[in-house]
Amino acid sequence: MELFKPGRIGKLQIKNRIIMAPMGIAGLAEPDGGISSRIIDYYVARAKGGAGLITTGGLSVEYEVENDLDGIWSSTPRIDRNVYLSQWSVLADAIHDYGAKLSILLNPGAGRVTHLPTAVQSQPIAPSAQPLFWDPTAMARELTVEEIEKLVAAFGKAAKRIKAAGIDAIELCAHGGYLFDQFMTPLWNKRKDKYGGDLEGRLRFSLEVIASIKAAAGEDFPVIYRYSIKHYTEGGREIEESQEIARRLEQAGVDAIDASSGCYEALHWMVPPGYQPRGCFVHMAEAIKKAVSIPVIAVGRLGYPELAEDVLKEGKADFIMLGRSLLADPEWPNKVREGRLDDIRPCIGCDDGCLDRLFGGKHLSCTVNPATGIERRLALEPAEKQKSVLVIGGGPGGMEAARVAASRGHQVTLWEKSNQLGGNLIPAAVPDFKEDLRRLINYLSIQIRKLGVDIKLGTTATPEMVQEMAPQVVIIATGATPIIPDIPGVDKSIVTTANDILLGKKEAGETVVIRGGGLVACELGVFLARKGKKVTLVTRMEKLAPDVSAANRSQLMEMIAQSKVEALTNTTVSEITNDGVITSDKSGEKRKLKADTVALALGFKPRDELQQALMGKITELRAIGDCAEPRKIIDAMWEGFRFARLI
Repeated sequence: MELFKPGRIGKLQIKNRIIMAPMGIAGLAEPDGGISSRIIDYYVARAKGGAGLITTGGLSVEYEVENDLDGIWSSTPRIDRNVYLSQWSVLADAIHDYGAKLSILLNPGAGRVTHLPTAVQSQPIAPSAQPLFWDPTAMARELTVEEIEKLVAAFGKAAKRIKAAGIDAIELCAHGGYLFDQFMTPLWNKRKDKYGGDLEGRLRFSLEVIASIKAAAGEDFPVIYRYSIKHYTEGGREIEESQEIARRLEQAGVDAIDASSGCYEALHWMVPPGYQPRGCFVHMAEAIKKAVSIPVIAVGRLGYPELAEDVLKEGKADFIMLGRSLLADPEWPNKVREGRLDDIRPCIGCDDGCLDRLFGGKHLSCTVNPATGIERRLALEPAEKQKSVLVIGGGPGGMEAARVAASRGHQVTLWEKSNQLGGNLIPAAVPDFKEDLRRLINYLSIQIRKLGVDIKLGTTATPEMVQEMAPQVVIIATGATPIIPDIPGVDKSIVTTANDILLGKKEAGETVVIRGGGLVACELGVFLARKGKKVTLVTRMEKLAPDVSAANRSQLMEMIAQSKVEALTNTTVSEITNDGVITSDKSGEKRKLKADTVALALGFKPRDELQQALMGKITELRAIGDCAEPRKIIDAMWEGFRFARLI
């Protein structure tokens, strides 16, 4: 396979064509910025899993120009002083033990996209004075030439330490609208001096940094440049300019181009969610490859082995880069090489366990792999005493609990009242833009079968059946059922639920009113609109899908607009009639909406009757997932994993 042929970046030999993408690791470092054992475990798991080159999350090269220690750089590792060198050498050695190489992502600062402007101890910086992205009422000031020169020198000092620590390469973070990118882009760079104006001026900062690194670490020390080939925002970069940038970077001594995309204004291109098509950035890597002779790295939803192989085979890129796929399954490369494709735990593109947690001040992890970022503490060990475990419910939480319990040596039985596994993932996976959920269902069901879980479909559990079986541990994962509101006309024939439409139990008419504005309602709206239906969402909320992670919501709102789904926020349905609904907005104004179908998507209520009936009758009894409280996939998966590992 092309994926497992050796490759080169400059003079650096890499054992295969698989690179781990840089992802934020805030929360994993020691409080003083030192390398923690958690960081080592996290990266070693991906090196052991077979990746050829490991790229760390971003590091700042110094903390005086952008004094943001309590903001975007909080709890990230540091390389700005010699005291950190020995700790980085420990990580480098640990990565090298598995034949992998290590690259450090360096960043001059966040600039106008700093996450916590109130925590910055001095005014935020940017190439030019401008409002901050997250808080437009706050302003960033223009960097002075002296400060730019200080940053350039800091890169050289960092490069010298990095090389001394035995680290193999440096990647520069110039994508997504961070500080390098702000200098490169006229949308954000309005400077009148040598660091602004035409492309030569806007690239000057980056080229000076590259020269500083090469002077300090040697001309042969590999430098990879990561930048957004297309910003997908008005006034942002287009592919043609990116090709010229690539040519100039090659002339400056850059050894490889990491062809990324997007910016904070187009977050769903910067961090592509599951709604994006597979390989959504590949065409950008292909365009850059036509402009340069140095290696080009493709990124963007490439965690599908056949696709990743084809990208290389067809010459569209020289390396493929995996980010969230390696959070979900660190063993992705090894499993592909061994042909164990059914054993790959798939990324579902939800961003709840990774990006959303980082934005929320928590450590990087993964919805489908709770051990990410806590690999050593959450490693699965054989059970000290084998027990009989009954799991009731075959949704994601139940299957994950069964998988973990069985992998630890317990005797596991799973009862599912329907004739298939998946629970509420089954209707959720129906739209073509939710195909990754089908992959998750397949992965979990295959794993529990391989582990010998005794699966009994079409089995409705009763308290008497459970007590007769007398298992030592009972895990209840019976899920949740759609909420039916108490409003006039809710029993009329035009009324159904989102789940029934998705499952094909009820056909939607040509004109549909969806009562609800959360994730299920929005996705159903897009699904039906793409089938040619006229769809209106009616919700009491001020905005649609408020609890959906940022990148996913960004694209979902775009999909709603493109599908011409109408949305009435701050509005409720006061009555359902034979031919539609009567709505009332917050001012009390009523409106009649015609509809052939009224679909309810108001959330779920727990199926907790069995849990209530068994309390006090089973010694080890645990309810997980939606039957405890309806929430997200991450909650069900994590509760199933974390409880089953303790049995």
